[in-house]
Amino acid sequence: MKVLIIGGVAGGATAAARLRRLNEKAEIIVFEKSGYVSYANCGLPYYIGGIIENKKALTLQTPASFKKRFNIDVRVNSEVLSINPKERTLFIKDLQSGKTYTESYDKLILSPGAKAIKPALPGIDSDKIFTLRTVEDTFRIRECIERQKPSSAVVVGGGFIGLEMAENLIQEQIHTTLLQRSSQVMPPLDYDMACQLHAYLRSQGLDLRLNSPIASYEEMADGIKIHLKDGTALETDMVLLAIGVSPDTQLAKEAGLTLGAKDAIVVDEHLQTSDKDIYAVGDAIQVSHFVSGLEAVIPLAGPANKQGRIAADNICGRQSTYQGSQGSSIIKLFDMTCASTGLNEKTAQAAGIKYDKVINFSPSHATYYPGASDMTIKTLFDTETGRILGSQIVGFDGVDKRVDVLATAIRGGMTGYDLAELELAYAPPFSSAKDPVNMVGFVIENILEGRVKQYHWEEIKELPQDGSVTLLDVRTESEYREGALAGSINIPLDSLRENLHQIEKNKPVYVNCYSGLRSYVAFRILSELGYCCYNLSGGYGFYEYILYDKSFDDTARHGCGVKI
Repeated sequence: MKVLIIGGVAGGATAAARLRRLNEKAEIIVFEKSGYVSYANCGLPYYIGGIIENKKALTLQTPASFKKRFNIDVRVNSEVLSINPKERTLFIKDLQSGKTYTESYDKLILSPGAKAIKPALPGIDSDKIFTLRTVEDTFRIRECIERQKPSSAVVVGGGFIGLEMAENLIQEQIHTTLLQRSSQVMPPLDYDMACQLHAYLRSQGLDLRLNSPIASYEEMADGIKIHLKDGTALETDMVLLAIGVSPDTQLAKEAGLTLGAKDAIVVDEHLQTSDKDIYAVGDAIQVSHFVSGLEAVIPLAGPANKQGRIAADNICGRQSTYQGSQGSSIIKLFDMTCASTGLNEKTAQAAGIKYDKVINFSPSHATYYPGASDMTIKTLFDTETGRILGSQIVGFDGVDKRVDVLATAIRGGMTGYDLAELELAYAPPFSSAKDPVNMVGFVIENILEGRVKQYHWEEIKELPQDGSVTLLDVRTESEYREGALAGSINIPLDSLRENLHQIEKNKPVYVNCYSGLRSYVAFRILSELGYCCYNLSGGYGFYEYILYDKSFDDTARHGCGVKI
């Protein structure tokens, strides 16, 4: 059996190694257009920022090491020009010698990845505008920084690469502006969860400009001028384009393979394309979203590697299936961590899924142990079954642990009730006895059981202003004086029972505190006494970031929101 693989990063490299482990006799050839194979694509920004110092650390394997360990023929600087499915051949060009040749196959795996989006704007072809996708791109950017020593840079796009590049440029002492055409960075997050990230990034020195689409670029003798659609302009020494990627599927299209969303390659559960002898994996394929079941394009390294393994299994006669992607991802930005898995509100609404949400404010570990930091967890769940649909976390320590638990819960079809019952490892340096994941489960359980009714930040503006409802703030007087919902009255939780006469019983009461915990206790007191109550999900602290574009506050707090 002869298997050819187009693309030697992530899915392609994994497929090649898996094929060899399953079949020692197969002839396996990998074609990679760039000069490097099996490189750490996700680590490229950190080489530019000097965190990864040795460029050799970026390449996990070389053609020579692949040959020695796996007896696989890896051909870098080799561009596949066309696929002939009828003849089962590839037409290849050696980019170093310029020679072309044909190679036959029994089975073919496509792992071409994705290409950086480069919109057709005037001036965009300037050599002062960079994209970051390959090792070669990385070296060009690093060389520019070392040779020209730019004092300023503009990053266009607020996704993973854009934000990571912004962080690394700032750490290189380069004044960095990030332009984002929409109202938020990090598309996997909902807008409300991104607001805290916006505040934090600005606190780290990033000049973040949202709702700033670009009209054109103008190269200058000593830099480049960016013209925005609002008529303003800014000058900088260099530009990094990071506005996203699109599936690199021109070869597949020309070969007559079926394409789907965003021109991604359509595959079945076995990762087989519309041609029975051709498989496809990685960023170039259309997948089924694990939670919604809808078609999606989810360019992530973890799924790509898993898909490479499954494609190899099926070529070797093992009946392996891909169950879909749920988009579990995480990013480090300075000291902050943002993570998500499953559906957010945008994707849940697009899928027509009925959901509710809870927003939890939790410390990373027991607050009496030094060094506790805060995290905000937003979790979507099915209103009928309580099944977990998705979760987003913004915080510092311990975010990775919690998102992995929640990702596992989604994969296992678990509910809020199940989260409440999880027995998770506890010691004061690592968690609280009631882990943040347990707390998510407790709140969902309370909602499903009718023990609490909540209102969300976006509903505040819709509340009547005619005195027909009571806005009750149960924080301390000092907290209340620092800022509060317009028209709210302040009765601290610990004095609530003594001041019930201030609350009219014939009016709905909308309770809030910093995190939602003290206000939940107040909710229970009032509801037990016959009041109609609602608790603000996420609390006033969450609302502040959204409404007021608040400066980032790194004050350590207890789970209830009181300062430590």
